[in-house]
Amino acid sequence: MITLAQLRTLIEHSFSPLACECSITGDHSLTVKLYHPVSGRVDLVVSGLNMATLQSAEAAAALIEELRYELQSNTLHRPDPVM
Repeated sequence: MITLAQLRTLIEHSFSPLACECSITGDHSLTVKLYHPVSGRVDLVVSGLNMATLQSAEAAAALIEELRYELQSNTLHRPDPVM
């Protein structure tokens, strides 16, 4: 069984250097927000994820792959400007 803290750590490591915020609502659904840690620019928010289906390492890996796909497909996603 994977805890919320473990899931957050897996997501953070998978999407570094983006930061991750995971929260659970009253109906036990998960919201994941991926954002730039310095600017605060939000790159992806996914909500309504069923925590009951995220109890194994395989389910967490599948979620990470889905988040990767969503992040890449996000038409608002743009690379950080070169400074």
